[in-house]
Amino acid sequence: MNIGIANDMPLAVEALRHAIAARPGHRVLWVAADGEQAVDFCAAQPPDVVLMDLVMPRLDGVEATRRIMARSPCPILIVTSSVGANAWRVYEAMGAGALDAVDTPTLAGAAARSTMDLLLAKIDRIGRVNGTLETARPPEAFAAGADARTPLVAIGASAGGPTALAAVLGALPANLSAGIVIIQHVDQSFALGMADWLDGQTALKVRVANEGDRAVAGEALLAATNDHLRMTASGRLAYTREPAETPYRPSVDTFFHSVVEHWPGEAIGVLLTGMGRDGAIGLKAMRAKGYYTIAQDEATSAVYGMPKAAAALGAARAILPLPAIAGELASRLGMVGIASPPAP
Repeated sequence: MNIGIANDMPLAVEALRHAIAARPGHRVLWVAADGEQAVDFCAAQPPDVVLMDLVMPRLDGVEATRRIMARSPCPILIVTSSVGANAWRVYEAMGAGALDAVDTPTLAGAAARSTMDLLLAKIDRIGRVNGTLETARPPEAFAAGADARTPLVAIGASAGGPTALAAVLGALPANLSAGIVIIQHVDQSFALGMADWLDGQTALKVRVANEGDRAVAGEALLAATNDHLRMTASGRLAYTREPAETPYRPSVDTFFHSVVEHWPGEAIGVLLTGMGRDGAIGLKAMRAKGYYTIAQDEATSAVYGMPKAAAALGAARAILPLPAIAGELASRLGMVGIASPPAP
């Protein structure tokens, strides 16, 4: 993989170079000393991934991420001295289009090896996702007969998702008649903080999804582990390692397929901004079953990958700008029936 580094700290750059050199096939394509250089370098020499610092002169990592995604989109991994200490700034960068975040590796000490291995694992994961047509294997058949008196809204998102989710959830009323399940591509270490942050952006209750939870009206559940979230035979949520081979964890396709296989009641599928194709095939399956499906439009997507793939497949009955999605959900949920017959 060709890797760009955006970091103004020589010691951090050295640590990143050292980690990259440890993996055959990886090479440093360029090093940008500030955010403006990173934006220009991405346009001139697009890398397979950018290791983006948060605090830099001239242009910080958040704004550099936003400009790169607008001008020459590419995968961005935030690498910062402490993800925990910079959590809110990390969420802001992910809202601008960054895929993940990790602590800067160290060159010495007991943690040197583990920090380097974690960085390389996240680079490898991004490498598997980027440019890969991943069609998540449909899950095994579920038993019929789940109690689904509460309508279900299934939402998938990736790069740019936190900000998009905040916009959608923030415009929904507290007395929403449906339960919401969110599949956001996010490492489990950020899930709890993201749920708390989203909870502060909306009148709805937002929390992480626990094993055995059911969809409850007025509540949004966020997938919160590095496994996949599924709807089970009893109408409860469960985590599973399978399909193990997909690089998207948690996988939107896996959850959407489980809804198609099992959920007998009313449902809406929503696919928001994100890099790659995860969720497009699952959304197509939801539409084919008769559920109403929505994809975010290109103009308002931080990264027009997942919704673009859905649009190309004809998976979305409605392609809407981000500010219109909450209104469409509320409108559909206010109707006698949400599920619509499959389009011819």
